[in-house]
Amino acid sequence: MNLQTIDRLAYALTAMNNAGREVVLVTSGAIGVGLAAQHLTERPQAIAEQQALAAIGQSSLMRLYGERFSDYGAAIAQLLLTHDVFDFPESRQHVLDTITQLLAQHVIPIINENDSVATDELDHKTTFGDNDQLSALVATSIDADLLIVLSDIAGLYDQNPRRHPDAALIPVVAGPAALGQVHASGAGSRFGTGGMVTKLNAARTMMAAGKQMVLCSGADPKILLQVLAGQPVGTWFEAKEGQS
Repeated sequence: MNLQTIDRLAYALTAMNNAGREVVLVTSGAIGVGLAAQHLTERPQAIAEQQALAAIGQSSLMRLYGERFSDYGAAIAQLLLTHDVFDFPESRQHVLDTITQLLAQHVIPIINENDSVATDELDHKTTFGDNDQLSALVATSIDADLLIVLSDIAGLYDQNPRRHPDAALIPVVAGPAALGQVHASGAGSRFGTGGMVTKLNAARTMMAAGKQMVLCSGADPKILLQVLAGQPVGTWFEAKEGQS
């Protein structure tokens, strides 16, 4: 994990929280931290090994978040979820109630998939299990106004910018019809499981709920403040044409 990035993220989210905005963070990184703790350089393929690394890394990940948010005077709470929580109204409501109470107490919920017991995100054969989709499920469940997805890419491009230097950033995708014309590959980062496909799936989930999503670079999380200030960064996914 990049400690400077975590520090900047803590700063930006604390600033938003102090300004009266209700902030929920959906994170990943438990397995990556576990890899570092075990001095490993490659993510194992066996699900049991990945789950063990997640168990090792999750506590260290939250310790890092706790230290950085504490530096800025913010309180945090951890929620580990599995996708089946959202399949049942009662468990879904319990999650909503917990998040609502935390926000009422000005505590920032930090949510991650419970990789130690879940297999969806770890199984590379599925495109449903990932924290992009988890963030969209959380956002729609709590009726969030906006989902901001921080990525290793600046937004949605008309072609793969890693292969085509002349690729152009698409500033707005207006509605499901426009989103349906977008094509993307599913390759993710070295240690992650996501990719542009999972981010577009998250955008579809948000659009179906009538909500907006922004995809932008997470290199400097202070970009969150630029998004909220209405500056033209990343790609905005609008629920319908002409919404912005």
